[in-house]
Amino acid sequence: MAEVVGIRFKEVGKIYYFDPDGKELKKGEKVIVETARGVECGEVAMDNREIDEEEIVKPLKKLMRIADEDDLKKVKENKAKEAEAFEICQQKILSHGLDMKLVGVEYTFDCAKVLFYFTADGRVDFRELVKDLAGVFKTRIELRQIGVRDESKMLGGLGMCGRPFCCSSFLGEFQPVSIKMAKEQGLSLNPAKISGSCGRLMCCLKYEQNAYEHLLKITPKPGAIVETAEGAGTVVDFSLLRGRLKVQLHNNPDAPPKTFNRRDVKTVRDAKIRVAKEEIEALKDIEG
Repeated sequence: MAEVVGIRFKEVGKIYYFDPDGKELKKGEKVIVETARGVECGEVAMDNREIDEEEIVKPLKKLMRIADEDDLKKVKENKAKEAEAFEICQQKILSHGLDMKLVGVEYTFDCAKVLFYFTADGRVDFRELVKDLAGVFKTRIELRQIGVRDESKMLGGLGMCGRPFCCSSFLGEFQPVSIKMAKEQGLSLNPAKISGSCGRLMCCLKYEQNAYEHLLKITPKPGAIVETAEGAGTVVDFSLLRGRLKVQLHNNPDAPPKTFNRRDVKTVRDAKIRVAKEEIEALKDIEG
């Protein structure tokens, strides 16, 4: 076991473990640590605790110090510099005629590096841009291409539910979502209804997936053969959450399907919910 403290560098970002170096830290405290990017100011998101060594990405770096007033003042100054750097970079992108969209700028705490985040449809040759920016800022420059989900997380906004984006309000990391989840949840495979503002599948498809997976295990699916009190039949439709099945009885194939509760039928041979290749191909741009 090892004692660690969890540090977050963005308001809604991933939590990284650091060695507290014997200090007792409280959630919300600002601290200075050394990261792979350089010296950074972060916020304690998880106070001191012991965790298994296997959960740690080594080497576990030590806390440098608790941020003081001068450190916090420097963070504020860096924020002002980021806004100025954004405008300068925008102008440089236009002057170089590059097909890229600048999303955000970050200074490391010690100003040893400036990171520019951008989106683009393909690869961009920004070597001349980097040289130009290095001449302006006199420090290390890093241009990092991000995806549309990362862009939404950085910029924020309102989803179709009317609430702030999950990714920019509480999701520390993106959840894996797939077309199969939408299919299993009985949603219309209409891109406008199952994709977020970023153009990818909505993160919230993940929230109830465990419940749907459990219900799918105990509920005969369309195409399943079941035994009912009125004879054998084939499930033609179901209401997964309500546990209702519409069954076409084999002994009366011309009659309308009858409704049964899943508890009142016995599964003889179950079926599977499959996503057709055509559906996957049509929706491949919103998955991932």
